[in-house]
Amino acid sequence: MRNYLQRFQQEAFQLKNKMNLFIAKFQIGKNGITTGVINSLALALKNHRQVRVSMLKSSGRDRNSVHETAEQIKEKLQVKIEYKIIGFTIIIKKLANSRKHK
Repeated sequence: MRNYLQRFQQEAFQLKNKMNLFIAKFQIGKNGITTGVINSLALALKNHRQVRVSMLKSSGRDRNSVHETAEQIKEKLQVKIEYKIIGFTIIIKKLANSRKHK
């Protein structure tokens, strides 16, 4: 039983590490949303389905600014996304029909 439990924990740890490879991670600091950030996010969304954006303390973060930043990202990206805010982290998911029609 003990070997089974150790093997299960080891497999769970390996799976968790593999899942982190599928999530791109970004940090937004004092410069906020720039064209470089938008370009990097667009490139990451081409290769990944999910992107995690962390708001650093230097960005002057508060709850309202996190929501405003998420909306700015959604407006400026050329792909259809949905986002979820957890604390000071924005989880961005690319939708199936990823191209926006203008």
